[in-house]
Amino acid sequence: QDPGFASQALISKKLNDYRKVSPAGAKPDSSPKGPRGLGIRAEFLKQTGTSAPRSPRQDADESSSQKAPWGINIMKKNKKSAPRAFGVRLEDCQPAPDNKNVPLIVEACCKVVEDRGLEYMGIYRVPGNNAVVSSLQEQLNKGATEINLQDERWQDLNVISSLLKSFFRKLPEPLFTDDKYNDFIEANRIEDASERMRTLRKLIRDLPGHYYETLKFLVGHLKTIADHSEKNKMEPRNLALVFGPTLVRTSEDNMTDMVTHMPDRYKIVETLIQHSDWFFSDKEDKGEK
Repeated sequence: QDPGFASQALISKKLNDYRKVSPAGAKPDSSPKGPRGLGIRAEFLKQTGTSAPRSPRQDADESSSQKAPWGINIMKKNKKSAPRAFGVRLEDCQPAPDNKNVPLIVEACCKVVEDRGLEYMGIYRVPGNNAVVSSLQEQLNKGATEINLQDERWQDLNVISSLLKSFFRKLPEPLFTDDKYNDFIEANRIEDASERMRTLRKLIRDLPGHYYETLKFLVGHLKTIADHSEKNKMEPRNLALVFGPTLVRTSEDNMTDMVTHMPDRYKIVETLIQHSDWFFSDKEDKGEK
């Protein structure tokens, strides 16, 4: 009975049931003996039984008068249900209120960490309780349009940091995208430092909107964490060790790539954090050297 899981067959059945009991869809009594009202009453009584034969014209009239508005309303209601948060593409995630290209869950996790965890030693390195992380994931996957940061589960920084890592780990299309993955690996191996940086920057600028904006938001957050490394001990290198394998990967990661490309994955993320202002600046390339 949950409209969120209504199949087309169920919708059609409901529409037919509605037509049977609707005054607009009821077949008038053609007998001269009885008033029209008896025909409508009979249709009400026959809801659970077999309806009387219907003419093609009546079906066509009712289809135009009833099916369109009811069908549209039901389907619209289904589409308005909030999307899942984990295991879906970035563009299908619930968007953050201030940036429609950044998922709400990413903004919420980063906000909690920046508000309370900038000086927390080992933030993002220490894992949270798996059961609590799973509990939050299940709740968010039910389609929450808002996140209650007062929930006690959101008070544990290790849980929230693990939740953020889990989000990126479960993305069906990784942040650096499948089609550009090898280009990023090759760019990181360019010997000339200036050319390497320019190539990486161009690749980042060519990412689809949701991926570019989310990467920009996340790297800015990691830069903020690194700026407090005296207290939290999470320098760009340490953050890259945590996030490199999660962010720079393919959707079908194989063991060979994981082993041979691991140093590149670390280095790419470390470089982005160290030079985040330059990589994501909208200004012209001035002072590039």
